[in-house]
Amino acid sequence: MTRLATPPHHGGLVVVQPLRHRRCAACRRGPLSLLVLEDGAPRCLECADLGHLVFLPRGDTALTRRSREESTLSAVVVRFNRRRARYERQGVLVEEAALVRAEARCLADAEARRRRRARGAKLRAAQDVRFTRAFAAEILRLFPGCPAERALAIATHASVRGSGRVGRTAAGRSLTEGAVISAVVAGVRHVDTPYDQLLMNGVPRYEARRRIAGTVEAVLRTWEAGVEVRSTG
Repeated sequence: MTRLATPPHHGGLVVVQPLRHRRCAACRRGPLSLLVLEDGAPRCLECADLGHLVFLPRGDTALTRRSREESTLSAVVVRFNRRRARYERQGVLVEEAALVRAEARCLADAEARRRRRARGAKLRAAQDVRFTRAFAAEILRLFPGCPAERALAIATHASVRGSGRVGRTAAGRSLTEGAVISAVVAGVRHVDTPYDQLLMNGVPRYEARRRIAGTVEAVLRTWEAGVEVRSTG
């Protein structure tokens, strides 16, 4: 029988996933999906007194670590990679009861993380509501003629978390006058002028902005003067 290459020692028991069909040198059982090398000769898990362990594939680091912590007896499973000329870890063998306990611990952690995420989402939502209201209030301070519902709509659009819009920039979060005015200008451009239709008709963006600049300025002046103006579409 051809001897197998000796896998590296991991500071504990090592089990091999063979690349070729192998039989146990003791009981002749085979082909073996997993084996232990004893003095270079393959042994099945039963003959190596590891038959009661269950295989946990690699991939979940926390589950693997906890399974080994919970298991009195465990082994690392490796397989030889011919291309890289080295043994690579495939998973571990642990006691079934230990795996069950480890899974329970991971599920408890997952639930705790879910609750933390939910609390964080609730906190962020409350922060977003407060910020949007503050943004809308600043719009109304600068443009007292702006309808309150428009101010809130502009603030809501500009401050969507993760949108990259002006309300989420550093200047926007600080409610600087320039950022607030930029948000208002964008809102007027899209709602109170034919800007979007011009773009749809193939008019270049800068040319479309030039064409509607007078309308935007007129709306802003009216709002600054404290006079509400209806949308012209």
